[in-house]
Amino acid sequence: MPEQPFLLLLLLLLLLSSILSSTATTTVAARQFKEAPQFYNSPDCPSIVENHHRAEDNAEKPEADDDGIFLCSETAVHVAMTLDTAYIRGSMAAILSILQHSSCPQNVVFHFVASASADAPHLRATISASFPYLRFWLYRFHDSAVSGLISTSIRSALDCPLNYARSYLADLLPPCVRKVVYLDSDLILVDDIAKLASTPLGESTILAAPEYCNANFTAYFTLTFWSNPSLSSTFAGRTPCYFNTGVMVMDLDRWRRGGYTKKIEEWMELQKRMRIYELGSLPPFLLVLAGRIAAVDHRWNQHGLGGDNFRGLCRDLHPGPVSLLHWSGKGKPWARLDANRPCPLDALWAPYDLLQTPFSLDS
Repeated sequence: MPEQPFLLLLLLLLLLSSILSSTATTTVAARQFKEAPQFYNSPDCPSIVENHHRAEDNAEKPEADDDGIFLCSETAVHVAMTLDTAYIRGSMAAILSILQHSSCPQNVVFHFVASASADAPHLRATISASFPYLRFWLYRFHDSAVSGLISTSIRSALDCPLNYARSYLADLLPPCVRKVVYLDSDLILVDDIAKLASTPLGESTILAAPEYCNANFTAYFTLTFWSNPSLSSTFAGRTPCYFNTGVMVMDLDRWRRGGYTKKIEEWMELQKRMRIYELGSLPPFLLVLAGRIAAVDHRWNQHGLGGDNFRGLCRDLHPGPVSLLHWSGKGKPWARLDANRPCPLDALWAPYDLLQTPFSLDS
């Protein structure tokens, strides 16, 4: 029968597709990373005092008992990041850069947030293998908490539920963690993170981040938003400026007391009914907090190095000193390096890449 060869060909194509998909998944899961060197505190680093708080039930706790005194320490520098297999290579480079440039690396505590559906033991083992001395906790984020609120944006990567986890840090981390530095996975630091963490927030400010008041703020919202007086008036009485949510110093105590997660969710609910913005998790932050944050020097977020959200073309640094390089945008340095199409600034990321390649030589 004439349709039999066609059906046979179709079956072969489906089988080949399944094999290729399985191979790609195995390649991601089987990535091996080098062990990073251990970094030690300088003599003048403050000591971490013991406390009697405990981790929340959704946190994977470290095995070492003495690590518990760091969880709620106000002396430690608390860093929050999301963690997944797609960006794990960037996360590893970011961690290494933080430790390498910290004057008190043993006082840095990491709070990693992963999807509840992710392979948490694999993520934990990957981090522990490269950083066996690292003090970190892993928290499970249930996608269902936000998936019903997400609207499609201009780039599919921005629609991942984990991309919205930064809005839920105050709920995920233990109440005793009062202040964190939130960082994206596509960045590296070349300065001491303690300087960023010590940004003064004043008596009532919730958040600190570099502001960019020269950016076209109106472009972050649709004509539907600006043409509706009841919506556009949300910025009345403040001078809103764009800020990038990939680098933030957050007062979680004030966030909890002010119910800021709920405020962000309310704007996301409105977005589901009438399209008032196009760009993922950023606009709700701007709606709630733009014009109400503490300023941070621009050196702490040299962002946009990944180009725009469509083509990811190469970009230069902004004028001025640099403490943090951020590959926000579509182009990621590890992907461009693997494709042999790196941008000039990707060479600054490469020394922090811990991926074990067949040609790597252990020192």
